[in-house]
Formats: sequence, structure tokens, C-alpha cells
Amino acid sequence: MLILLPPSEGKAEAGAGRRLDLTRLSLPELNPVREQVLAALLTLRAGPAEAALTALGLGSGQQGELRRNARLERAATAPAGRIYTGVLYEALDLATLPAAAQRAAARQVLISSGLWGAVRLTDRIPPYRCPIGARLPGVGALPALWRPVLGPALTSAAGTGPVLDLRSGAYAAAWTPRGELAERTVTVRVLHEREVDGTAVRSVVSHFNKATKGRLVRDLLLHDVRARSADALVGALRDLKYTVCEQPSAPGRSRQIDVVVSAL
Repeated sequence: MLILLPPSEGKAEAGAGRRLDLTRLSLPELNPVREQVLAALLTLRAGPAEAALTALGLGSGQQGELRRNARLERAATAPAGRIYTGVLYEALDLATLPAAAQRAAARQVLISSGLWGAVRLTDRIPPYRCPIGARLPGVGALPALWRPVLGPALTSAAGTGPVLDLRSGAYAAAWTPRGELAERTVTVRVLHEREVDGTAVRSVVSHFNKATKGRLVRDLLLHDVRARSADALVGALRDLKYTVCEQPSAPGRSRQIDVVVSAL
């Protein structure tokens, strides 16, 4: 089973180990594009700060992110599982998982990234800022840049098992599984159910969408779920007491499920 996570804007302030070495990262076939994006970020930092902030979708008070990017090649690194600190990763709480669950996470989880394409939790990276929506000098839109290389790399990483795709739409645009692999892929939407005037109403949530997805992955790892098919994966979520509603899907398209929560 392969689990695809989004990155988080929140990141650790600094790494604590050796400098970045692309040759040590997983999915080495992505390195040529990683080098392109790294070079574009450094070029961006050398130009006007206002243009750089705009390209990265940052505000005027976030120039520290530009200085962080300028140090990427010489900054200390840490495992990606420690670098990302957003809501999903707080709920996943990797550090408190038993050793066996941490090993499973290292094998099964890939984190999407505008800079790295995808990394495993154990890959050492420095803190950075490069959302998938950035438009960088010389490379343009990142989803279009990544799409040709992410397709083969993630298809290979998926193997013959199911894929649990928890990425946001922006990162999903960089790679969308098709055909037989899509039929093994389960995408998740989190809905909040509440009662309004005596009627159950469901709505999409944002902040707690991330927290629910983090808890979901944590539960799969804690219970050593080894689903061999999309059906088995959906069944495992129900066994873990998640309220799951499956939406109709066309042949050759990913299966979409709604996970319904009543408490946020």
C-alpha cells in the first residue's frame, strides 16, 4: 500500500544534520527536475524581493522565507517527517508511533512537494518554501514541470497494491493516476456532519480535514493495516470505525470516499 500525503506550509525552523545531498533522496529519477527547481529558487532570491514574494505567493512580512530558500544548498537537513509540522503531521505524530509503525510509515508514505516532487519520511531535506502553485523563473508552472517525471516514478512506487491519496487538489494536479492504477486508488474527502433545524447537514472542512487525514494514517499504521486492494483498504477504514461513504466513480478513475466526522 502506498500513502500519498500533501506537504505542509508549516515547517521546522532548521535542520540538525548534514547538508542537502540529492543523491541520497528517494526516487532519484526525480533529481534532474529537483535541480531545476532548486536553481530557479536561487535565481528568484537574487532578484527583486517583491517579485520573489509574488512568485511564491507570500506576503511582504514573509521575507524570511526568501532568506531560508537562499540557504537551501548549505542548510542543515532533517528527515522530512520532522521538517513538516502542519496540522496533518501534528495529528499523525510520527515520533510517538511504535517502532514497527514508524518502519511501516517509512516504507508506505510519500509526501508530495513543489520542490522535491515526492520524498519519503526518512529523506533528509532542509526547511524551504516552494508551494506547488509557485511560478518560478525558467520553469513556469510546477505541476506541468513535474507531471512527466512524477507519473512513472509514482506508478512504480505504487507497485501492485492500493494507493491512499490524501493530497490536496493542487498537488494532485501534478500527477493523476489513470486506468488500472486509478481503480486501485482511493481519494478521501472529509465532511463534517452537524444537525441544522433537525436535519443532518454535511459540509467540507479545511483545517480539520487535515487533522482527520493525519489521524486516519496514524490509525492505519498503528493497526498494521496491509490492504492488498482498494476494497480491502475501504473495508479497513470501516473496521477502524470511520464513517465512510463511497461516491460513484467511472471506470479508469480514482475511487472517492467521504469520511464523515461529527466532532472537529
